[in-house]
Amino acid sequence: MLLILLLTTVNAFSQTKDVIIPEEMLSKAKEWVSALNLTDATKKLAAENAIAVHLTTIRNWHNEHPSSTVPDGINPVTGTKLSDLDKQIIADSAIPSTVHQALMESLNKNLSPEHVETILDKYTIGKVEFTIKGYKAIVPDLTADEEAKILSFLKQAREQAVDYKNMKQISAIFEIYKTKSEQMLNNNGRSWRALYSAYTKKVKEEKASKAKQ
Repeated sequence: MLLILLLTTVNAFSQTKDVIIPEEMLSKAKEWVSALNLTDATKKLAAENAIAVHLTTIRNWHNEHPSSTVPDGINPVTGTKLSDLDKQIIADSAIPSTVHQALMESLNKNLSPEHVETILDKYTIGKVEFTIKGYKAIVPDLTADEEAKILSFLKQAREQAVDYKNMKQISAIFEIYKTKSEQMLNNNGRSWRALYSAYTKKVKEEKASKAKQ
């Protein structure tokens, strides 16, 4: 069953058009917003509509622009042949910026900054918190400044990632900013490779020790 949100439109594909919202998208939007426990019905409906329209528009663009629309080529940084995931990200990244702007403008207008972060976390299944915990475990003496910079990178990743359809793509976007975080640590005189190697060695030793008990 398809539901039409008559009051919500999005400027996509260079023109304003009504977006037909599948029930599953509207249900997901309502579920996410319900976690905020909003008391203002108008703001609650506006947030639900903005999310449902955005989710649907992202899905539609993805389905209408498969990886096959991107020619074979190479990654200009690594020189390796573009993978199917690379090409799909290229295709999906071409979505008009107005789609993202419409979502963020509505969320920022109707929700508190903390609630906006909660919604973005819903899109990305909490990858910011999960990833920053990983960095703290790998770098036990992470400074407050380093943590703040990494958190900033991860929040950039989160907001950019909401415009991609599936978790493989979302994870790939986060990898871009994780690389920036690791380069920052290297520039601070640390060796990310050595830190990560020491961490994995420690984890393996702990698992082996538990297995013997």
